[in-house]
Formats: sequence, C-alpha cells, structure tokens
Amino acid sequence: MPKIALGAASSVSLYKALEVLRGFQKAGCQVQPILTPNAAKLVSPLLFSTLSGRKTIVETFDDGQAWSVAHIALAKEIDLLVVAPATANVIAKFAGGIADDFLSTFFLAVEKPVLIAPAMNEAMWHDPQTRLNAERLRARGIEFVEPEAGYLACGDAGHGRLAEPETIVAAGLAILGRAKSLAGKRVLVTAGPTREAIDPVRFLSNRSSGKMGYAVAAEAIRRGAEVTLISGPTAIESPAAAEFVRVVSAADMAKAVLDRVGKADVLVMAAAVADFTVTRPAKAKIKKGAGSPSLALVPTVDILKAAAARPGRRFVVGFAAETGDLRKNARAKLKAKSLDLIVANDVSVEGRGFDADWNKALILDAGGGEIETPVLAKAELARRLWDIIESHAAKKR
Repeated sequence: MPKIALGAASSVSLYKALEVLRGFQKAGCQVQPILTPNAAKLVSPLLFSTLSGRKTIVETFDDGQAWSVAHIALAKEIDLLVVAPATANVIAKFAGGIADDFLSTFFLAVEKPVLIAPAMNEAMWHDPQTRLNAERLRARGIEFVEPEAGYLACGDAGHGRLAEPETIVAAGLAILGRAKSLAGKRVLVTAGPTREAIDPVRFLSNRSSGKMGYAVAAEAIRRGAEVTLISGPTAIESPAAAEFVRVVSAADMAKAVLDRVGKADVLVMAAAVADFTVTRPAKAKIKKGAGSPSLALVPTVDILKAAAARPGRRFVVGFAAETGDLRKNARAKLKAKSLDLIVANDVSVEGRGFDADWNKALILDAGGGEIETPVLAKAELARRLWDIIESHAAKKR
C-alpha cells in the first residue's frame, strides 16, 4: 500500500486538503498529514488525524512521544510527498532550503517524488520571486499542479485558486504509477562532454554540462530501472542508485558503452561526444613561444551507430545538438544511425540546451512521428521523454 505524506499550509483553501486526503485513501493509499503551525490555527489537526487514522504532525519536537528523528524516519517510509495547499511562503522556504518547522525540515530530508499544489492570490503567484522559486524547484525535478482561475478568498477573481482535489489526487497517483513502470529494465545512459587531449594541460571539448543526461538517468531510477550512467567530466554529483562509470575521452566512452550495451533494454545517448580527436597529443605542454601549433584531427568512433548495430533487442535513443535545420538534421541522424527515437534541440538559443537548466526539444521517432515540447526544466523534459520511450517501446514489443 503506497504511503503518502500530505503537507498543508495556511491557505483559506486548506479545507480542500481534507478532500485530497480522502481521495488518496479511496485509491488505496495510507496518508500521513503534516500541518504547518499556522495551518493548525485554521483547521484542527484532530480533524486530519480522525480522517487519516494517523496523528497529524505539526511541531518538530513532540514531548508526548518517545524521541526520534521523525522527519528522517518518515522520509524513508513514504513513497510521495504532496503539499496541498502550498503557500508562497512554503514554496519560498523549499526553494531556499529554509527549515524552520516540521514540513520545511521534512522536505529537505525527502528523496522521493514531491508534488506541489500552490494556492494564493493571483498577484502573489505571478510575483517574479514566487515564479523564480517555483522554477528552481521544477529544475530539481519537483512537479506542480498549476493553480486554477476562479473566485479567490480575497474577493478577486484570478489565477491562483487551488486545483480541484481530484486533479491533485490524479497527479499524485500518476507519479506513483511511474514509480514501477521500468522495474526489471536495465537502462544505459550517457551524459556530459568528452575531452580530447592536445597536450598534458589542454584539450578539445564542448559546452555540455551533463545536466540533461543526469536528469534522464535520475528519472529512470525513479521509475524503478537498474541504471548505468556513463559520464564524461562534469560538476554534477552522480545519482546514488546508479552504477556510475566516469570517462574522459570519446575512446573511453566508446569502450564503456560497447562493453555494456549488450545487457541494456534501453540505451539513451545524451552525451555530447567529440566528433574529432587529436592524432598525436604532445607529451609536454606546448609553449606559446614555439609558434602556432598545427593539430591533425581524425574522426572519433560513432558510438551511437555502433551501439545501435550491436546484436540484441533494445530501444535506442539519440540526441542531436544542432544550430540550424533542426528537423532535417535530426531526421537524417535518426535514419543514418538506425535509432528508435531522437531528441533534437537548438543549442544556439541562449538559456537552453548546453549548460542550462532548461531545454526545448523536437522528439522524432522512426515511424515519422514527432513531438515538439515547450521550454521545460530538464527534469520535466526527462519525465516526458521517458513517457514517450515507454509508449514506443511497448509498441515495438
């Protein structure tokens, strides 16, 4: 039976949290209520306790029970944290890492999926700082149920009303459903750039940060897959649940991928692999006084094409970082490398693609279909990509 922690903040729409609680119960979930201290002044915690069958948590320290690090213990038990309603204050605390009550402290300890349903005045929801806080959370993989337009408690009519309880429950159940969708599957993901040595201190590389590939790997882990992440040099901490293989050059990545791809059910090549490498890197640092060096370059191994051609049944996804003719170039790459799916993006657009938290993609499949996404946090794009992969892989079987 899935266990959900339901956090609720001090919005006038707090009464709807009771309907959210009941909705999850009807779907077969256990619900642990958590109220902020101000929310507990609006609605009695006893009401939440009575409906849930579990004592509502309000205070960080409760002298009435045996001592335990409650926020850590509960964080290990739950499958999902839902915060409905979430005020501007709570969203700001989450985004800023402030832990001054149980709910905000608990949020920092949770490593499971989080769903936030905001509720506030329209002006507060559209305030630049609130939008920035929400964007920071989305970039970390946290999902939102957008507030709806309608009559607000202040008497205004606008965008900021808490989404309907059934909408929130449906979004939460969808997250729980994804948690096991890749169970038993072995997923191989590549990420980041490669470095091709010029001399002991210099190299050829590109602007890839690895964020997209790491987001793809993290989402596969959330869906229950056994994940291997092969990464070029990045500044990102690897997902704890993944087998992590660090490489440097294109040759290193080729060996790591081709050694492992035979066991993979899905291969996602999100790495920005160098197309060329230096034939004879200098053994000592090239000195400036020696004049301009001449570099002899040769093509690197086409890892994606080689991996796709390996015997066995697997679903293969490639990425295409382009600066023009996006659809044409991506479609040509999809066909030339015998891929099932390709994710193309225009890296010439500032703030998207390379070294950014946001991206916009054109996703093409081998059957001629295509999906163009809006600008999304890379974590959200990874979620949508896996939805598409799972749908297409099921048809391929």
